[in-house]
Amino acid sequence: MKIAFADRAAATADPAFVKVPVGRILSKSYAAERRSRIDLNRAQAWSAEVAPESSPYTTHLTIADAAGNIVASTQTINSLFGARYIVPGTGMIPNNYMHVFDPHPNRASSVAPGKRVTSSMSPVIVTRDGKPVYALGLPGGLRIFPSVMQALSNLIDHGMSVQEAVEAARVWTQGYALEVEGGLAQPVFDALRAKGHDAVRIGNVAGGMSAIHFHDDGTMEGAACWRADGTPVALGGGLARAGVRFRPEAGSSQSNR
Repeated sequence: MKIAFADRAAATADPAFVKVPVGRILSKSYAAERRSRIDLNRAQAWSAEVAPESSPYTTHLTIADAAGNIVASTQTINSLFGARYIVPGTGMIPNNYMHVFDPHPNRASSVAPGKRVTSSMSPVIVTRDGKPVYALGLPGGLRIFPSVMQALSNLIDHGMSVQEAVEAARVWTQGYALEVEGGLAQPVFDALRAKGHDAVRIGNVAGGMSAIHFHDDGTMEGAACWRADGTPVALGGGLARAGVRFRPEAGSSQSNR
């Protein structure tokens, strides 16, 4: 029951709004994994090892064009239905991010006129010698900026390709349990626990990252990871010069401008 309630609290909700990992929760392999750690002679505290399959209230886009314009944009309504109303005539739901403020006075994050609220969103553009090299970002609440940090380290310190970096296993903690994705090797996981970290396996840390690598020759390489349904898309070509016409292929009755 402890295991079931830990997982339930982390990843069970209305499937119309949250991608509940039903397949993993019901799989025999997951049951065996959890069961293997039960000690019949000692009670234990249990943390969730599943999480919602995406960050449903936050969206990130990374976009660039041939003219050198780059946008790394993370937008959120924060929690389910945001501020709980729709702006008339727009279909848009405002966020409820003011709840992040501390309602108590005289604290660093207390509410004050004109004060900006703290945020975990971390859209990033990396430059080298004044030229863009990477642009990236992702949804995921408090797990966003540590995930960005790990991706940048993988790119800059470890020489990964942009696809390898967005897909690489992540870890996260804010001082309590250390969440570790399944892609991290078991010897590393065991070593973390041996060092005293309260490491727990979890389905995914934060949401799907999207990124662009700007190569020296002017080409761009896009990447998206398995944690969400994002995908890299390229648009090219465009219309021909004004006045240029193409002859139709044989049998065609149309010409293309």
